[in-house]
Amino acid sequence: MEPPIPPCGQFDGTKHLFAVRTYFEDTDVSGVVYHANYLRWFERARSDMLRIAGIDQRAAHDAGLGAYAVTDMALKYKAPARLDDAVLIISRVADVSPATCRLDQEAWRDDQLLCTAAVRVAFVAPNGRARRQPPEWVATFRALLSPSEDVQCKG
Repeated sequence: MEPPIPPCGQFDGTKHLFAVRTYFEDTDVSGVVYHANYLRWFERARSDMLRIAGIDQRAAHDAGLGAYAVTDMALKYKAPARLDDAVLIISRVADVSPATCRLDQEAWRDDQLLCTAAVRVAFVAPNGRARRQPPEWVATFRALLSPSEDVQCKG
């Protein structure tokens, strides 16, 4: 038996793994996960991925540097998740530029792909205009583009 994934998720090489459970509140009247809940799961996984990689979004926001904003997202639904399913969200950095980052995410139940997302986020100043990400964050994203040592959970 494999050890459980910690609440903040964990890295497996450059992939971030984040476990979620489907609860009654996630489903519609037919017991199928409501489509918008995949957005919430993907957002939680991205946030924890950044946190444990050492990207402190709150400190940047509190310091007035800016925050990430989703600028583009494409989802493809493959199969429904249902009440009480254990779902694994896998997130990968697909591309990075000085001001943006693209991540690919997948939701899996065992060996069945449920949903995919291609997400682009831009780092924006408090006035809402795009700006360059902190250079150390760009370096972190670039390190996650290729296989590296596992990153440990920092919180």
